[in-house]
Amino acid sequence: MMDNSTSTNTQSPSSGSKLSGKGKILCWGELLLRLSPELQGQWIANHSFSAHIGGAELNVARALARWNVPTKYFTALPDNFITAEICRQLEAENIDISSVAVQGNRLGLYYLPQGTDLKQAGVIYDRAHSAFGELQPGSINWDEVLEGCSWLHWSAITPGLNAQLAAVCAEAISAAKKKGMTISVDLNYRSLLWQYGVVPSEVMIPLVQQCDVVMGNVWAVEKLLGISSPIRESKGHSQEDLVSAAGESMRELHRSFPGLQHIAYTFRLDSSYFAVLYHPTALTTSSTYPLEQVRDQVGSGDCFMGALIYGIVQESEPAQIINRAAVAAVGKMQEIGDATKQTIESIEHKIIGI
Repeated sequence: MMDNSTSTNTQSPSSGSKLSGKGKILCWGELLLRLSPELQGQWIANHSFSAHIGGAELNVARALARWNVPTKYFTALPDNFITAEICRQLEAENIDISSVAVQGNRLGLYYLPQGTDLKQAGVIYDRAHSAFGELQPGSINWDEVLEGCSWLHWSAITPGLNAQLAAVCAEAISAAKKKGMTISVDLNYRSLLWQYGVVPSEVMIPLVQQCDVVMGNVWAVEKLLGISSPIRESKGHSQEDLVSAAGESMRELHRSFPGLQHIAYTFRLDSSYFAVLYHPTALTTSSTYPLEQVRDQVGSGDCFMGALIYGIVQESEPAQIINRAAVAAVGKMQEIGDATKQTIESIEHKIIGI
């Protein structure tokens, strides 16, 4: 293990008002069922698929609820026995699903062969005309959905699905902003999305303008917000190079979106993982954590996002926030399934260098 946790002063605007930490964290996005077949025809021979409840925003909600943070989840689901069983499971995990919209005819699916990564070509989406995908602007009473909540979390996946959901996303963010809620976004770029004839940055820039917390990396920020990455890829660059590139990108991001109070970038390399946090007065780099016994990379970024939110709500020190999030992400990769089963205690036990 390499101890390289650092904090460096940078020039940045005032942080503004303190982030809100009271009330529930509302995560909203599409619930997906992941079907993971074994390749070489084993799924045919065994007549079976491995099934997991998924969805980027739901993974964040499940992590936060597990860590005893009051959590609410909003999506749209069809009225059938599969989603009824899923809802019972989420309620058992202490997630408030009271506002879930019941409509439509199908649940979104995605197929990912066992042992592959969501960002690689192995993923197959089957989510067209899902209950969530058919949500329309003006169909949701956001004042009711946001009641009792102080934080809204969304991801770039939602506006990447279709123009209607981009408009619904704008409604949600506007309503949360009017209520003075903290708003966070995961800039998870998916190349198989954004197929409805728009430039992603044209949609994303107005949405991110209203956010307080952003998670992503130098390449997602370039794809989604049009801020050029200082480097083309991580290969061939030292960690010092990567941290420098992150700092340059983050400072430009903050100049473009001065309302941002926390920006986190992650670097998942071939055999190690670290993250960088940009906050009102400093750039803080986590320790470097080895990637060992990786079993399932799906949901690692969502687990990071959950831990980032947890740290901000708990008003932890920057080094604690970024190290906790990095450790949580690495730990998730050692678990099978979309959502983590780690406890905060087990995560903090693995933090090094602070």
